[in-house]
Amino acid sequence: MKVLVIGQGGREHALAWKLAQSESVSQVFCAPGNAGTQSEATNVAINVSDIPRMVSFAKEESIRLAVVGPEVPLVEGMADALREAGVAVFGPSKAAAELEGSKSFAKQMMWKANVPTAKSETFFNFEAAEAYLEDREEQPLVIKADGLAAGKGVILCDTKQEALDAIKSLMRIKEFGDAGSTIIIEEKLIGQEVSILAIVSGSTIIPLETSQDHKAAHDGDKGPNTGGMGAYSPAPLVTETMMDEIIEKILVPMVNVMKIEDRAFNGILYAGLMITNQGPKVLEFNVRFGDPEAQPVLMRLKTDLGELLLAAAEERLESIDPLEWDERPTVCVVMASEGYPGDYEKGKVIRGLDEAAQLSDTKVFHAGTTMQEGQVVTDGGRVLGVTAIGETIGEAKLKAYQAVKCIRWDGAWCRKDISDKAR
Repeated sequence: MKVLVIGQGGREHALAWKLAQSESVSQVFCAPGNAGTQSEATNVAINVSDIPRMVSFAKEESIRLAVVGPEVPLVEGMADALREAGVAVFGPSKAAAELEGSKSFAKQMMWKANVPTAKSETFFNFEAAEAYLEDREEQPLVIKADGLAAGKGVILCDTKQEALDAIKSLMRIKEFGDAGSTIIIEEKLIGQEVSILAIVSGSTIIPLETSQDHKAAHDGDKGPNTGGMGAYSPAPLVTETMMDEIIEKILVPMVNVMKIEDRAFNGILYAGLMITNQGPKVLEFNVRFGDPEAQPVLMRLKTDLGELLLAAAEERLESIDPLEWDERPTVCVVMASEGYPGDYEKGKVIRGLDEAAQLSDTKVFHAGTTMQEGQVVTDGGRVLGVTAIGETIGEAKLKAYQAVKCIRWDGAWCRKDISDKAR
């Protein structure tokens, strides 16, 4: 079958790479793709939000399965339009994608489903949020933009002044545009974060292997939040008993409540969790593969990804055999542009990719790259996801950083401690 992967980041490169290995897949297209996806797929110059052109292309090429990578086209209704055109789609409807598109909506669903999460309040104007903070005693809080902000609309605040500055940044200065018109103020949960990704279709839920992201920009989880500076899989923190609890108390109730709300879920349900002293609590829900979590998780998957995603899209997921996994752990290190997650320059020539590609058990996934005059250049804040597999977490980390050392461009940087929490 022909498959269309929609998106242009590291997640989409990983999906295209894994789908190209599937016996069930004859050809992979990636729209718009990047400098890396063209090695595994045929890039198509269509913007991720151009729904009419995407539908036309899918029909012209007789696409059997469309896999929508990023959250923005899902929230805008890409999956609905493709389904109406007769294309099988792995990705939730616009109604179901609101679970990521609006954090306040997600909170409402969690309360209805009795899913454990942080206590929070939602505010629609600056004055009300300011008054709420002024009346509270000093305590660590988290301020979140309600809408989509490329994984960066979450501000951790240890003092009241930091919280006041955060709501001003979101609601007055509009740092993330309309995404911050509504905000959520919630208690700051203490613990370690883990990412739980599950393939959902109808009432069938198949959890994928666990992973742990690194959101903060700098070593030791310091600095501003980013879209993710690296990840590893599995996350030893999540025991078998804990996974059973997560399925029972979080995944199943959310899938059920979405069905009750006439927003039946199809695609990836991603639960970002904090493992607290009281057990797992939900920080956020996403409705697509995580980026960078997709890279280390998909590197470990042995099951035919094309067959798996098509079964989910066609609502026959219950017929799929248990997933097969490589038991070895994987580590993904994100290499970023100077200035990220703030302002950064594009167009820097990337050297050493061929050298890194020669290393065993390693794959360099492109995130923010493009081709310019025959050379691979930077085209985003997060540029590459250097991913390796090893007998141990330590070995996988060593291999990933050996590949990182091969690659260079003006201003390239990365965290040096990805996966250290797993030891």
